[in-house]
Amino acid sequence: MKRFIFACFFGLTVGNAQADLKIFATVPEWGALAQEIGGSKVQVYTATTAFQDPHRIDARPSLLARARQANLLIAAGADLEIGWLPLVLRDSGNAAIQTGQPGYFAAADFVNRLEVPATVDRAHGDVHAAGNPHIHLDPRNVLKVGAALTTRMAELDAANAAAYRGGYQAFAGKWQAAMGRWQKEAAPLKGVPVLVHHASFVYLLDWLGMKEVGRLEPKPGIEPTSGHLTELLARQQSAPAKLVLRAAYQQDGPSQWMAGKAGLSAVMLPYTVGGTAEAKDLFGLFDDTVQRLLKGAR
Repeated sequence: MKRFIFACFFGLTVGNAQADLKIFATVPEWGALAQEIGGSKVQVYTATTAFQDPHRIDARPSLLARARQANLLIAAGADLEIGWLPLVLRDSGNAAIQTGQPGYFAAADFVNRLEVPATVDRAHGDVHAAGNPHIHLDPRNVLKVGAALTTRMAELDAANAAAYRGGYQAFAGKWQAAMGRWQKEAAPLKGVPVLVHHASFVYLLDWLGMKEVGRLEPKPGIEPTSGHLTELLARQQSAPAKLVLRAAYQQDGPSQWMAGKAGLSAVMLPYTVGGTAEAKDLFGLFDDTVQRLLKGAR
């Protein structure tokens, strides 16, 4: 009898050790980070692609089904997903991943956010009260989020805690080495003035020491208008930019128009994992981003 009880207990323990942590990531960058940390111990579902505006997603039944099964939901946070994630959370019926529960993780909670407004007025466009949510394009933030995410994953799946910590340590070592290489390669970009389609690249520009001199959107989340583009073109006389940047999910018309009229280089950046063929993972995302910026700035 004792042998039977031991066998049952041993089988249950092994089963738990091999159990997958089911993760619902709202955006590709944090899904990719969870995969780096968790490896074969996790099942990661990413709700969006690099070719979708993460602000505006339909809460499809397939998203609800995946959220219903998740043990951990990883959001960008800072209201990036405010237009669709609350509906997914509500209709999933999954108590474990609701805001404030251990199964809900917002990446933006673990970094210093830029562009936090003193006051919030929707007349100024799609303003994020908690600051700019596009935190992943500073690789230093990726390390901070990774450390916090590892702790959370270990808490939710204690049987695999050592594997998660080991996965993060291996990733962090490679990431720090890559950061040194990226910063060295990107040194010529320091001080380069740029126009951007949307405030997608605030953290990237801050990290690289580049200078944003204007945005094609007249207000955050409002598509570029001919009047605003004409004003930006006139300002090139006093505050000239060298590049105009857009993300893979944004229309190229406005940036191409500005580039043609002002003699700038129009540069499409992957923005997140999967945005270009080269950006297959987090390392490829930054490799390709730096190379595209350098090519455009020549």
